[in-house]
Amino acid sequence: MDGTLLNTLGDLCFCGNYILAKHGFPTHSSDAYRYFVGNGIMKLVERILPENERVPSFMNQVYKEFMDFYQQHKMDTTAPYDGIVPLLDELAACGIMSAVASNKAHEAMDELMHHYFPHTTFSAVLGKRPNVPPKPAPDIVFDILSMSQVQASEALYIGDTAVDMETARRAGVRKIGALWGFRTKEELMTAGADFLAASPAEVLDIVRGFC
Repeated sequence: MDGTLLNTLGDLCFCGNYILAKHGFPTHSSDAYRYFVGNGIMKLVERILPENERVPSFMNQVYKEFMDFYQQHKMDTTAPYDGIVPLLDELAACGIMSAVASNKAHEAMDELMHHYFPHTTFSAVLGKRPNVPPKPAPDIVFDILSMSQVQASEALYIGDTAVDMETARRAGVRKIGALWGFRTKEELMTAGADFLAASPAEVLDIVRGFC
């Protein structure tokens, strides 16, 4: 979701810095948040906090504060990346299923999906759930493949971080690096992307190669 379907960076940065300022801690630039995200909100909380404040009990408190505040502001500036909605429409017209595998808290997912993609039917939308390890563990992909009744050999995984590429590798699916997202081309290449797409339109060209 984040960095591939939706540009959520502004809202994540705003909410993270609000919580930090509330506690009197230094804040971070928007660019810094590109590297704080990707492993779930708890990991984001750990990364934004000063090192000497990364105590589990305090991190749990800040996580709750962040989630409460983010729920109120998660759609202030967030928007789909240019070309994403036409890509989803074209995939559906071709009979190709789409699903979402995210480390974002599962409870934050539904409202975002319904708000930004009201006309898109996804075969599955899964975020970070209790007792399910986050990406790069492949469990979320296995669950989506099962729900969609699709074999790994029939799937393509699109993501913008090394975490995504490693998730896809562990799940045994081919991986597309999304260059319009939060991270760099070099990171995605080093992480083993099978394909690189500079825009959502280029994803269609890659997909058509397998149809």
